Amino acid sequence: MGDKAKKGTTTVGILVNKGIVLAADKRASMGFLIADKNAEKIHLINENTGMTFAGSVADSQMLLRYLKKELALYKIKRHRLASVNAIVTLLSHYIFSNAHSFSPYMIQFVVGGVDDTGFNLFSLDMSGSKIKTDEFTSTGSGSPVAYGVLEDNYKKDLTLEEATKLAIRAVNAAIKRDLGTGDGVDVVVINEQGAERLSAKKIKAVME
Repeated sequence: MGDKAKKGTTTVGILVNKGIVLAADKRASMGFLIADKNAEKIHLINENTGMTFAGSVADSQMLLRYLKKELALYKIKRHRLASVNAIVTLLSHYIFSNAHSFSPYMIQFVVGGVDDTGFNLFSLDMSGSKIKTDEFTSTGSGSPVAYGVLEDNYKKDLTLEEATKLAIRAVNAAIKRDLGTGDGVDVVVINEQGAERLSAKKIKAVME
C-alpha cells in the first residue's frame, strides 16, 4: 500500500450556473520518478458526465472499466443515461466495498455532469464517501494550493469561460508548487449540450 500512496496530481471541479469545468494536470508519478508526462486524468463516462481521478492509476483504470460496463447495461435496460447521482452512488459502493480490505482503493474522484436535475458536482474519497458541492472541489497532492486560488477567486455568477480560466489557473498554481503535479493541463467543459474535452489550442485561447 505504501507504493500506491506515492502518487501526486491535482484535479479541480468548478460548478457555475451554466455548467461545470473539470481540470487536471498531466503528470503521472511513481514516488520520485515521473512515469508519464501525458497521463489522462479526466475521463468521459458518457456524453453528459466527466470524471477526474487522483491516486493509483491501476485502481482508477479498474474502477473505470467496472463503471462503464455497469452504465452500458443500465442504458440497455432503462433506455436512458444514468443520472449523475446514480453514477456517483455506484462508484461509492465500489470503493466502500473494498475500503476495509488489506488493499483498499487509493484514489479520489471528482464527478461532474448534467441530467434532468441540472448540473451536479461530487467528490469521492478513498473510503467511498460522496460529497456534493455547489461551488468547487479539488483532489490530489496539489489540492491545498489549488484551493487557495479557488477560494480567492470563485464567484457564483462566473461565466463558463471565466470558470474555465479559474480552473486552469488553479491547476497551474499547483504545478508551480507541487512536485507530483505538472506537464500541462487537461480540461473538460460540461454545458447543456453535453461534455467536451478542450483541445490544447482552445485551452491556450481561453487563457489569452
